[in-house]
Amino acid sequence: MDLLELDRAIQISKEAVAGGADWIEAGTPLIKSEGMNAVREMHKALPGIKIIADMKTVDTGAMEVEMAAKAGADIVAMLAISDDSTIEDALRAARKYGVKIMMDLLTTPDPVERSRELEKLGVDYICVHVGIDQQMTGRSTIDFLKLILNEVNIPVAAAGGIDASSGAEAIASGASIVIVGGNITRTPDVTASARLIREAIDRPGDVAYSRKSMEEELMAIFREVSTPNISDAMHRKGAMREISPINPGTKMVGKAITVQTYQGDWAKPVEAIDEGGPGDVIVIYNGSRHVAPWGGLATLSCKQKGIEGVVVDGAVRDVDEVRKMNYPLFASAVIPNAGEPKGMGEINAEITCGGQTVRPGDYIIGDDCGVVVVPRERAYEIARRAKEVEKNESRLYEEISRGSTLSQVARLKKWEKV
Repeated sequence: MDLLELDRAIQISKEAVAGGADWIEAGTPLIKSEGMNAVREMHKALPGIKIIADMKTVDTGAMEVEMAAKAGADIVAMLAISDDSTIEDALRAARKYGVKIMMDLLTTPDPVERSRELEKLGVDYICVHVGIDQQMTGRSTIDFLKLILNEVNIPVAAAGGIDASSGAEAIASGASIVIVGGNITRTPDVTASARLIREAIDRPGDVAYSRKSMEEELMAIFREVSTPNISDAMHRKGAMREISPINPGTKMVGKAITVQTYQGDWAKPVEAIDEGGPGDVIVIYNGSRHVAPWGGLATLSCKQKGIEGVVVDGAVRDVDEVRKMNYPLFASAVIPNAGEPKGMGEINAEITCGGQTVRPGDYIIGDDCGVVVVPRERAYEIARRAKEVEKNESRLYEEISRGSTLSQVARLKKWEKV
């Protein structure tokens, strides 16, 4: 439960338990937001359910274990990078107060060797955890899990981006516990999401495990999420200014082929079509909103070649024809007159389009809200973060539909900057 609001965390926890969750974790953000009262209230609200306090302790081990135990935790999570003396003191407190210790391998330099050491120290569980920020760069919990399972005999938990497929794979590989966050808590129907994962881990042999390449995964995510989701994931950056869809209801996702041209010179824009194909988006800086370098014939050529879409910082024409094609075309103006094919400009150089720098190979996503540019070197990370934004918003939509308001759900007054 990596939320900030205790009442929301308790409600979502109850829905998850109804779907088959065995344990509920008070996540670190929740504990930082609400203090040990988060653990105390979850213990009261969920009788018979084991409560994990994800303290991420690295110092004062005994003190923090005692705090969590007295608040009602059954298991206390610490970071494996803690000094051995901290862990040993925490274990003494854990035995005194009747709780278990789980060691989280998050950011541990040598997780395999540290796991051996932790088992010797006497910890109860090891958690193989690829954190949210690490997941965004493509690191996989399952890959680390298999290494650890070969080295220790105590129960091992898998955490970090777990869904039904990876949860089943974790159990089939030998994990005793799967820890699931956003793929349950950030969905509209928490109970159904929990049940899906419950069924998968109960029958891991029935689940087909498949992994997409990072490129396949990011392209699939960009097709699922909205440009506002992506802009939010980039801290409200990346959106082109004054660029709108000519065909509302269409969407494009692809890598940029850039074109620099001048005031309606349509030679380079049209020549760029010959450079492109499926997976590409042509991005044009025209230099004028009063003469068009693009129209119906160029659009038809793109559609025939399978090019994903076109963005023009400037004017386009023949929009009646373009709309009949239902093709993703985005521009800043519409005007009847075209220029001449003089051949001025360049293909696949860095350009500015809609106020955003665009380089060849950057990812371009367009929908009814406009167009965003995602730097190619951060594309996978931004795609994953955008998916988290989408999931979080889907849960907020659900809570608002139950009778709350956005300001109430977001606790705006509580979290306004002091």
